[in-house]
Amino acid sequence: MNYQNVPSKFSWEALGDIGEGRTNLGAEMPVIVYRLLQYTLKDILSREYGEEAAAEIYRAAGHLAGIQFARNVLDLSGDFDFFVTNLQKQLTSLKIGILRIERADLATLSLTLTVSEDLDCSGLPVTDETVCDYDEGFIAGILEAYTGKPFIVKEIDCWASGDRTCRFTANVKKSA
Repeated sequence: MNYQNVPSKFSWEALGDIGEGRTNLGAEMPVIVYRLLQYTLKDILSREYGEEAAAEIYRAAGHLAGIQFARNVLDLSGDFDFFVTNLQKQLTSLKIGILRIERADLATLSLTLTVSEDLDCSGLPVTDETVCDYDEGFIAGILEAYTGKPFIVKEIDCWASGDRTCRFTANVKKSA
């Protein structure tokens, strides 16, 4: 599946005015509600199209979300250290996770990073598999929005695989 060839109909404005629409309940909700949506949708997609196709759809959705998040929430004007600091603050502030850069080779744009207390998986039962397909796309989209280059992000450790933090490698996508 290649979602790159079909224009997106998504816009940041489509998220609406949450303050106006939720005057009593506010903008926050429990993580379990987010996961209920995420994991039931992934279950239906997996049953309909197969597990790998569902994972690819989640990566593509995460990628779109990452680009939009970066463009609308982050300040992309600074150097790499400024970008990372801003990203860390926003991810923590929005309770998405706690980002740490373990390794960064700026010459090759190759990174290893961790996200602790990850919104998608921290606290899940151990299934000996990585489950953060959406996060792979989300991180790739954020990095692409900052650098202007497409990335491939791969989760190598996950709460669901028995680790207590999610670890990802991120590398610039080689042109075909």
